[in-house]
Amino acid sequence: MKIKKGIVPAAGFGTRLLPMTKAQPKEMLCVVGKPIIQYVIEDLADADITNILIVTGKGKSAIENHFDRNFELECKLKESGKYHLLEEITRIDRIAKIFYTRQREPKGLGDAVYCGKEFVGDEYFITMVGDTIYTENVVKKMLEVYNTYHCSVITLERVPRDMVYKYGVISGREVENGIFEIEDLVEKPSVEEAPSNLIITGGYLLSPKIFEHLENTKPGKGGEIQLTDAMRTLLEEEKIVGVEINCRRYDIGDLEGWLKANVEIALKKMTGFKEYLKELIGGEGKQ
Repeated sequence: MKIKKGIVPAAGFGTRLLPMTKAQPKEMLCVVGKPIIQYVIEDLADADITNILIVTGKGKSAIENHFDRNFELECKLKESGKYHLLEEITRIDRIAKIFYTRQREPKGLGDAVYCGKEFVGDEYFITMVGDTIYTENVVKKMLEVYNTYHCSVITLERVPRDMVYKYGVISGREVENGIFEIEDLVEKPSVEEAPSNLIITGGYLLSPKIFEHLENTKPGKGGEIQLTDAMRTLLEEEKIVGVEINCRRYDIGDLEGWLKANVEIALKKMTGFKEYLKELIGGEGKQ
């Protein structure tokens, strides 16, 4: 069955990025001139996932406005002859068919995904968190793996062992190069308890059975409904495989992550930016 639907959870408060996120959704912070969530939506659309549900929360209307038309701005750009900018902003509302629902309480990633139950129905679907950018399209990679294994697929990355406490961590058997049959998943374990240093990066291709498990999942770490906990019980009746990503991932959960994403992506996309940094660093060395 062709996978057509995606869910993008974007309801968190972004507390680690305050005060920037007091009035501006974290997902709308720009990385080299484009909101983080636009990178996510473009990757989904590029993989032919064109029916997308964004799960928002209080104070997130800027996301809806961004992907909607702005007739006054369009008219102004047309009158000013700024057709290249007109094309850029009108392209945004044509990226995909985007729907919205609101997570009424901040009860975690698992609860945010559960908000999409009626939208998904009985189909497999993609979930991509709204605050992570990849330098390659990992949605396409998950779809390739799904077409081989016909089960849920999650993206994985090896991190230094002292970082595992921040993520969901898996144990599993490598069945081919970079592909793991998952045996267990643990949400934010201590360094001592972590079964490996392979973390879940925020890309999920999930069976609709996950909704039954989310419904029965009790609050876990941080008092939230954890998607990792629901996948752990899903493993009891269905196979889940993981694919190790082979690209750069920008987890924009704090100020350092946001700054790194801007600098590294600017180095690739903006002519002359590397020379500017060299001059800046060189100038500081002379002081």
